[in-house]
Amino acid sequence: MDEHEIREALDRHWAASDENDFDREHDIYGEDAVLEYPQSGEHIRGRHNIQASRVAQPNAKRFTVRRIVGSGDLWVTEFILAYDGRPSYSVSVMEFRDGKVARETQYFGDPFEPGPSRAQWVEPA
Repeated sequence: MDEHEIREALDRHWAASDENDFDREHDIYGEDAVLEYPQSGEHIRGRHNIQASRVAQPNAKRFTVRRIVGSGDLWVTEFILAYDGRPSYSVSVMEFRDGKVARETQYFGDPFEPGPSRAQWVEPA
């Protein structure tokens, strides 16, 4: 799988995630893929278990991709994951092997108020 094909697979993955199309969302993962959430200490092993854990998630979810960068077998997606309308700024690091995701690590950060000490240098996002 070349970089163009990986990018297309990522675009399909994130679109399916936003549409709650769990089958299409998980096409990108290898059978023995591992998903890690460092902030909660969770490791989920296997495409079937990754999909089942997401199907069981009770909140309404929306995904907004901000940027995808990568090359070779390592790709990073910055996105906003809104659970029931509340945004969580997120990063997904995906490692590919044989055209499928072998490992994904997701990091989450909640929004916070801007610091007044740096206000003079800040441009609105």
